[in-house]
Amino acid sequence: MLHKGAEQPLKGIALIGLAVLVFASHDALSKYLSGFYPIVMVVWARYMVHTLLMLVIFVPRSGFSAVVRTRRPGLQLLRALCLIGTSLFFTTGLRYIPLAEATSVNFLAPLLVTALSVPLLGERVSRGQWAAVITGFVGVLIVVRPGGALFTPAIALPLCSALCFGFYQLLTRMLSDIDSPTTSNFLTGIFNSLIMTALLPFFWSTPTWGHGLFMLGLGTCGMLGHLFLTQAFRHAAPAMLAPFSYGQILFAGMYGYLIFDHTPDAFGVAGIGVICLSGLAVAWGQRKR
Repeated sequence: MLHKGAEQPLKGIALIGLAVLVFASHDALSKYLSGFYPIVMVVWARYMVHTLLMLVIFVPRSGFSAVVRTRRPGLQLLRALCLIGTSLFFTTGLRYIPLAEATSVNFLAPLLVTALSVPLLGERVSRGQWAAVITGFVGVLIVVRPGGALFTPAIALPLCSALCFGFYQLLTRMLSDIDSPTTSNFLTGIFNSLIMTALLPFFWSTPTWGHGLFMLGLGTCGMLGHLFLTQAFRHAAPAMLAPFSYGQILFAGMYGYLIFDHTPDAFGVAGIGVICLSGLAVAWGQRKR
């Protein structure tokens, strides 16, 4: 059910535009920092800053016990592990894959959710939606065509990230009627911060002051992106906002060009377009339902 402000679709569109810009900024910072520090340290900074900011913002308002109380701790832990898998696979992939292409492959997640919702949630998927799922994978094949620069084992990293993110979204859907979004996001931050902190001594490298600020920005972008996204859905239906979420690929391409001096070739642009159209077709099918 939408918030009473759901009759403000333009506000929802503006918020999701901000969300995808912030998420693309987060990914650009991850790619930059992964060139100087171990992946574990970059991912640790993202979750630790995110969790500390949520502590400051939400705990004084609702109380710690209310924020962390859950009826399904096992599912919450599994959801957190799926998200940390997404972060580790995607950030590692950014070391080898350009930002726009990696982002577009990661956007297979909505298509994977459609496919996995049949065996896991018992939902019905139309032939048109199945066709969109298959077309999305064809788009990935165009991006990583045999003989192309991206046809390397490293492309499996954003693919694994998309799979983890697909399971994360399914678990989020399952928990949406059990726990509040604040509880789910806060528990995910706590679980992942503890896991990455346990690994950190084996990968620690003292950052410079400048890079330390970038790490703070990384976690801040992660939290702001989720806040903007949550607020966007309070003002417009997900099916209406879905097309605008693909703006993240455009912002990723902009950062890739401005910061990393990379522009997708013609095949890359075509493959990215096919993936986007496939995702939009799935969103349209859900809207019709």
